[in-house]
Amino acid sequence: MSEALLAKEVGGVAAAAPAPGAHRFWRRLRAQRAAVVAAVVVALLVLVAIGAPLLTAIEGQDPNAYHPDLIDSARGGVPVGTFGGVSGDHWLGIEPQTGRDLFARLVYGARVSLAVAFSATLLQVALGVFFGVVAGLGNKLVDGVVSRITDVVVAMPLMILSLALMAIVPSGFPRPVLVTLVIGLIAWGSMAKIVRAQTLTLKSLDYVAAARLSGWSTWRIARRELLPALGAPVLTYAAILVPSNITVEAALSFLGVGVKPPTPSWGQMLTAADVWYQAAPQYLLLPAAMLFITVLALTVLGDGVRTALDPRAASRLRIGTGRKREASA
Repeated sequence: MSEALLAKEVGGVAAAAPAPGAHRFWRRLRAQRAAVVAAVVVALLVLVAIGAPLLTAIEGQDPNAYHPDLIDSARGGVPVGTFGGVSGDHWLGIEPQTGRDLFARLVYGARVSLAVAFSATLLQVALGVFFGVVAGLGNKLVDGVVSRITDVVVAMPLMILSLALMAIVPSGFPRPVLVTLVIGLIAWGSMAKIVRAQTLTLKSLDYVAAARLSGWSTWRIARRELLPALGAPVLTYAAILVPSNITVEAALSFLGVGVKPPTPSWGQMLTAADVWYQAAPQYLLLPAAMLFITVLALTVLGDGVRTALDPRAASRLRIGTGRKREASA
């Protein structure tokens, strides 16, 4: 239906079809050097997380193996050797008191942090799109009820509710899964509001009205006409949610209610390292640096995606998005 309405004729001959949307998107994204660098960094982090067992096998270490012979118990558990026990067997040194390998725990911590962030984002997107489309396409009563529920969800304090829920759930429940569910089930309201606003705009367009007049069901209109058009705003906001979710997971683990030992997590490592910043600074600096690099790369990549999808909007960060590159894209 939409294809028929959007088709144009020039002098009786069909006009040449524009470049596919995906092709234009990738061309605009490649024109932003900062976004390309951020994408490479994110890809490397994902590869490190996926290949954590292989990397630790190459190093010959286990993330949960204790090495009491490598710590100085007389000094309170400080690693023996220079730079926190860095050696050919322990590439980044070892943890104070436990002697566990830092490199192994960092790469396994990347698995937890990235998996929680991406999984929570997928849950937020699924719930937000569902409730947003239902509110936008429903009648006045449905829109009012769903919108009020969304307002309540948006008003909920994420960290306070997360702390409360994480404290009452039995300790036997897998913590990474629990953190994912808590973040995803509490923080979908903003996505639903964005999708609802876009749906209200889209359903007033000619091709949607034509589909409705032709007898299409509401579900078919949503699936065939609205959901493809919602891809750009949903993808843009999802790219912003991922670094935010990483920060929330790290904060919950730092507060002691997130991922529990012995499962490694960057936030959990920061919690254990707060008293060792003088005796073993690498124990604090390494997970903090990984969090900083990951959040920065995802934020820059999210901004690049937003600019590539909507080239008329200026980049918030103004990194790698000069006017010449935007014009050429």
